[in-house]
Amino acid sequence: GKSLSHVVLTLKAAKGTKTLRLDPTIYDSIIKEKITIGDVIYIEANTGIVKRCGRSDSFATEFDLELEEYVPLPKGEVYKKREIIQDLTLHDLDMANVKPTSNGNDIISMMSNLQANKKTEITDKLRQEVDKVVHKYVTNNQAELIPGVLFIDEAHMLNLEMFTYINKILELDLAPLIILATNKQGLHKINGTEDIISPFGIPQDLLDRCLIIKTKPYNIKELEQIILKRAEDMNLKIDSKAMDKLCELGEDSSKKRGLRYSLQLLSPCSILMELAGRDKVIVEDVEECMELFLDLNRSVEILKNDNKGYL
Repeated sequence: GKSLSHVVLTLKAAKGTKTLRLDPTIYDSIIKEKITIGDVIYIEANTGIVKRCGRSDSFATEFDLELEEYVPLPKGEVYKKREIIQDLTLHDLDMANVKPTSNGNDIISMMSNLQANKKTEITDKLRQEVDKVVHKYVTNNQAELIPGVLFIDEAHMLNLEMFTYINKILELDLAPLIILATNKQGLHKINGTEDIISPFGIPQDLLDRCLIIKTKPYNIKELEQIILKRAEDMNLKIDSKAMDKLCELGEDSSKKRGLRYSLQLLSPCSILMELAGRDKVIVEDVEECMELFLDLNRSVEILKNDNKGYL
């Protein structure tokens, strides 16, 4: 049978013509793109990617409607340098190298593997190899590392093993900025332990690495703005007295009510408003919903005073 030894291409630009002798592997790309004489193409030297941009406008006919897209002859020289910036995550690079389809440890080789379909486990060894390549390119100013942000809400719900892992990754050069959010106050037992007590339910060795941001409770004006914003999203109008009552509930954290309870009452209040045929929520709607839907403190009091009626 016959086999290809090389592919000869003649490329023309405004300032000259070049005839190139290329590897036969590029032949499949040319056939796939359906490239013929008179097409405007570009070839990436590092990856061998061939892309058809359109048909040269010098081949345009006099017809008004055609399937072809005509583009002008490229300006300048045949050989051009182009800066390509691509945003990639470390996970993208890990996935690209789980089952690589090309050889080489450079970024170009990694990027060329991104399109392949792979369902294989990412091992620690693979991560370490990718990290080495990334560190090399960052050191040589060929790549820029932009740390990500990992936000963990209700951080006190994590167990000791999770906190240990977070402590470990904080020591890595490629570690993201980690934000732990919690509403716990005072000393609490760490999840997954029987007797380890720590502030906020977070191990003290991890807290030593953290900058702790002090937060303040919302005042009445801020509560009103938050409730109004939620009401606007629900297309809900609230009477001034009803708003005062909701803000009062939102500020009353001593009785385990708080802003969350106020916001949760908006939905049932809107139903009572519609049943009554009104276009605004009034204070009576809020009070009726308070009787129907208990907050945590009132629910606990009922259980304490009348625990015989429950399993």
